[in-house]
Amino acid sequence: MSKLQMVDLGRNYRAHKTEIDAAMSAVLEKAAYINGPSVVAFEKALGEWMGGTNVVSCASGTEALQVAFMALGIGTGDEVITTPFTFVATVEALVLLGAKPVFVDIDPKTYNLDIGAVEKRITDRTRAIVPVHLYGQCVEMDPLLALGRKHNLPIIEDTAQAIGARHKGRQAGVMGEIGCLSFFPAKNLGCFGDGGALTVRSPELAARCRMIANHGSRIRYQHELVGINSRLDTLQAAVLLAKLPHLQSFNEGRRRVALAYDVAFKGLPIQTPYVSPDCEHVYQQYTIRTDSRDQLAAFLKDKDIPSAIHYPRPLHLQEAFTGFVASGETFPEAERASREVLSLPMFPEMTDGEIAMVVEAVKGFFE
Repeated sequence: MSKLQMVDLGRNYRAHKTEIDAAMSAVLEKAAYINGPSVVAFEKALGEWMGGTNVVSCASGTEALQVAFMALGIGTGDEVITTPFTFVATVEALVLLGAKPVFVDIDPKTYNLDIGAVEKRITDRTRAIVPVHLYGQCVEMDPLLALGRKHNLPIIEDTAQAIGARHKGRQAGVMGEIGCLSFFPAKNLGCFGDGGALTVRSPELAARCRMIANHGSRIRYQHELVGINSRLDTLQAAVLLAKLPHLQSFNEGRRRVALAYDVAFKGLPIQTPYVSPDCEHVYQQYTIRTDSRDQLAAFLKDKDIPSAIHYPRPLHLQEAFTGFVASGETFPEAERASREVLSLPMFPEMTDGEIAMVVEAVKGFFE
């Protein structure tokens, strides 16, 4: 048996090789590498898969966020409320535009934004709220959407880790004004490089996002807006179009692995992923927490069991962003989570034997 990986991308490719190779070959035959037919087809198919929404593809999840901020006119001096416990891209994109991240601590059970603490952070400079559906579970969106309506603030969903996740039957990414998706290879729907998309409620706003991602242009050499070059490569679109029909089964496979872990870890002194009521988790990560995290990670490494820390240092403690945090300001739940969380191998093709290897190693540590 080959060495266990956190995510076995090769196995996923081999399972769908015929479809993917045919889709990529069609692109190569047509030689339409930029804005080719597969891009248009993928946007349409993804919009339908997500219940009927406007999809604008782009070059990465990071640039999906940047395009969203630009489309909403967020820039110098503006404030955007978000979480410090997320991948750097959430904040990086808005700082590059001159805006200020305003952090709110997390719920210790879900690791998502503490909705009850958001309103007190709103000022006359606040221009948007960015919830992150972390690890594959939706933020509690109803009160956040109500808050957005009350203060006339758009909600931009960072859905990079949660494609297919639902809350009360609604998909992550289509509840706010804009959702931002990543198709990084290790994601639940991943391509063979970088890729991203925006899911946009308003057709007019979607058109603006599309222009921004294409040099601010609708007609070649006519530039109505200042934009960027952020187009989804046609080869990547072909890969995604081939894999999209399997996304539901990918997510079901992840839930199968998560359930096996949940059952096996009962009684151990660890916190397994909490699933909020009315939520359908898609387990982009299966993340446990324990106050002996570092020792457990070292033990697993000795047993050839991979693990990862998502994330070892919250953003307000990162050197790049300390200037946006007031002196003495802390976010204790995010800081505690960063010391205790550990992600275990998670991908839909995991075998029962591989799951058992992980379980045996984790139990062995606590014994």
